Amino acid sequence: MLLLIGLTALSATALGQTVRIKDIANVDGVRSNQLVGYGLVIGLSGTGDSQQARFTTQSVANMLESYGVGVPADKLKLKNVAAVLLTAELPPFARPGTRIDVTVSSIGDSPSLQGGTLVQSPLKAANGAVYAVAQGPISIGGFSAGGGGASVSKNHATVGKVPQGAIVERATTTIIQESDAVTMTLNKGDFTTAKRVADAINQALGSAVAAANDANSVRVSLPDSYTGDVVGLIAQIESIEVTTDTVAKVIVNERTGTVVIGGSVRITPVAVSHGALTVEVNTDLDVYQPEPLSGGTTVVAQQKNVEVKEQKNSLVRLKDASTIDELVRALNTLKVTPRDLISILQAIKQAGALQAQLEVI
Repeated sequence: MLLLIGLTALSATALGQTVRIKDIANVDGVRSNQLVGYGLVIGLSGTGDSQQARFTTQSVANMLESYGVGVPADKLKLKNVAAVLLTAELPPFARPGTRIDVTVSSIGDSPSLQGGTLVQSPLKAANGAVYAVAQGPISIGGFSAGGGGASVSKNHATVGKVPQGAIVERATTTIIQESDAVTMTLNKGDFTTAKRVADAINQALGSAVAAANDANSVRVSLPDSYTGDVVGLIAQIESIEVTTDTVAKVIVNERTGTVVIGGSVRITPVAVSHGALTVEVNTDLDVYQPEPLSGGTTVVAQQKNVEVKEQKNSLVRLKDASTIDELVRALNTLKVTPRDLISILQAIKQAGALQAQLEVI
């Protein structure tokens, strides 16, 4: 769908937007950690991995052996077990006993994890240490069913989630401050925004304690009034509002035909004309029957018709420093499709009239 609809509202806003610092920045050192693990999902209704996924039967054999049941892996015939890969995110300041969500993804050929239960499985960080243990019933948010050569499914049946299914077993060490300062890291680097953040903090705290190190970070010295209360200082900083600044950018996704145009995009004088040439080739089949008792055969003849259509569109002129609103209205006048819009934007950029970064993803 053409995403020009509703973009006209962007022109009514300023080039920047007033937001809280906590929405555009994080405290340096406060970060989450990725966890990964391997496990088995049991209790599936005939939708487990096939015998070709030998790692599944080997894993089951290893699990049974740990319980004192010795069964050779090649003797196991399983239909209700699937091997899965587990992923989770360990939040900062997580303590033992904290519960986190776990995403479960099939790595074998199981067609569905519906109704399965994850068996206790360790979750490891990049250093190889176990930080959490996951177990519980899987929710896939859909279903998959079939029979008699027909099937129906909703959502992705081979990926599910165990809500609050992992228990943190080991705490992480999070350092949020230097000896006398706190550093705020912007989610998206920008020199102007970093300077505005530092100025806003200084104004709110009433002293020049903040300074922008670069486009990505702002260092805030610990005021005397916040000695021993770093959390209070961070809470105060996060609630401060600041006007952000962004780079003029146009994002184009050629695979889906999606176009997103930033509100700060400007157009220098340019004229745009767009027309589409459509060539249709139709083939009609004519059947000719022989005369009775003539001994002839039926003949099928092809008749090809070629039709050429060309849209007649007027020339649209964009004046100097045209806004996004004017650009949208002009392109809507041409009644362009998403694919046509991409070509027009690329041509305007190539002509040097688009004062923005054109990013194709």
